[in-house]
Amino acid sequence: QVQLVESGGGLVQAGGSLRLSCAASGRILLPYVLAWFRQAPGQEREFVAAIVWSGGRTNYRDSVKGRFTISRDMTKNTVYLQMNSLKPEDTAVYYCAAERLYGSNWLTTSQTDFGSWGQGTQVTVSS
Repeated sequence: QVQLVESGGGLVQAGGSLRLSCAASGRILLPYVLAWFRQAPGQEREFVAAIVWSGGRTNYRDSVKGRFTISRDMTKNTVYLQMNSLKPEDTAVYYCAAERLYGSNWLTTSQTDFGSWGQGTQVTVSS
């Protein structure tokens, strides 16, 4: 398992931007997938975006396509989530997750498929 620490959350007005970071410690070997999930009050945790550590393939939930970008810096063992054009409905606690996933399993959007989690960072978008 890897240890994950998120940062970069905060309060922003609608239309603004934030960049979340997720620093991973421990060895990230093939075929790790790093992902972002979010959970709003009273709602289920939902998939936001994922990136294959080696190769950089990405996957997004439909509602953030074109606004959010997931990326990774392999030299820093860090995954980022650049969030632009933020909306009030993006308000949630954002969690970083990691797991070794083989083949097409990298496309999973289920939180139960990920075994390593960070503590979360709050993102609040005001209208």
